[in-house]
Amino acid sequence: MTRSRIAGLALLGVILTMMVMAYAFRGQIAVAAMGSLYAKALGSDPYDGLGDGLHVGLCGSGSPMPDPTRAGPCTAVLAGRRLFVVDVGAGAQKNLALMSLPPANVAGVFLTHFHSDHIDGLGELLLQHWAGGANKAPLPVYGPAGVETVVAGFEAAYGLDRGYRIAHHGPVVVPPSGFGGAPHAFALDRNGPDILLIDDGGLKVTAFPVDHRPVEPAVGYRFDYKGRSVIVSGDTAPSPRLEIAAKDADVLVHEGLAPNLVAVQHREALKAGRTNLAAITHDILSYHTSPEAAAGIAQRAHVRYLLFTHIIPPLPLSALEGPWLGRSREIFSGTVRVGHDGDFLSLPVGSTEIRRSDRLKTFR
Repeated sequence: MTRSRIAGLALLGVILTMMVMAYAFRGQIAVAAMGSLYAKALGSDPYDGLGDGLHVGLCGSGSPMPDPTRAGPCTAVLAGRRLFVVDVGAGAQKNLALMSLPPANVAGVFLTHFHSDHIDGLGELLLQHWAGGANKAPLPVYGPAGVETVVAGFEAAYGLDRGYRIAHHGPVVVPPSGFGGAPHAFALDRNGPDILLIDDGGLKVTAFPVDHRPVEPAVGYRFDYKGRSVIVSGDTAPSPRLEIAAKDADVLVHEGLAPNLVAVQHREALKAGRTNLAAITHDILSYHTSPEAAAGIAQRAHVRYLLFTHIIPPLPLSALEGPWLGRSREIFSGTVRVGHDGDFLSLPVGSTEIRRSDRLKTFR
């Protein structure tokens, strides 16, 4: 046997021995790795490397229909170092944490309307904002008339839990004054002007009416920060007011429902005798926007980037994204993307650049 062969066998033996030892001590190795991961996550600046700009991320891109890959509707907007959230669907608060957008840091929530899938994660976000950061003031929650009822309802539902946590952790960790939300209701006339909600620190947040009838009121929001702009549609049929509000925006985050794919759901529901589901898949067509119609709005408004969210129906296969979009990419000359949880667009100040990243990639 040659020396090189002997050396090769010896090296192989060393590698196999190391693999056996690594397997035997895999638990201890995993615990050490866990400590390193937590040290990095808890010790670092969650916004490190982003720079000054307007950033928008999908903390939930789903709808009421079950989808294991998408949380309920939620859009995060980071203006400089101020974090806001538009709508809070189920699971959204967990995605925020996984995206290094700490719920404790949220400066305000903006609700577009009060359909259950847009508010069913609000209670957990209020809790995480309070207990996760020892915040001494309730989280501001902006919304059209009715937001007071929503916030009061979640506070009532979490009332017993509030007492448990104060008794267990003490008022230093969970200050009693920081529990719940502070509703900021605004009145918005469908035929009246848009409403300016925030105007400070270079940030303007404006609410405008959209058409989600019979759901009333329903609004969208525009965020302007140091020359960069993002529009969040909320749920709506094609809306002239939204088109006006979106004029020359960098990014339009718009809901989307593909009638051709919902028709498949409807047909199969009828075949299966699921009359209730068949009725729902018929009714929802009237108060949502098709991807092609949204693309037309983006084109006419001279938007630069169209990011779809509130994806209806769920898309279990990536190959369905093409049929879902239809002719959207022919209609709109800018960038079009079917949104996924974790999508994150960065709009640096003093630039026209739009950078996309995946804030959930590390955890997939």
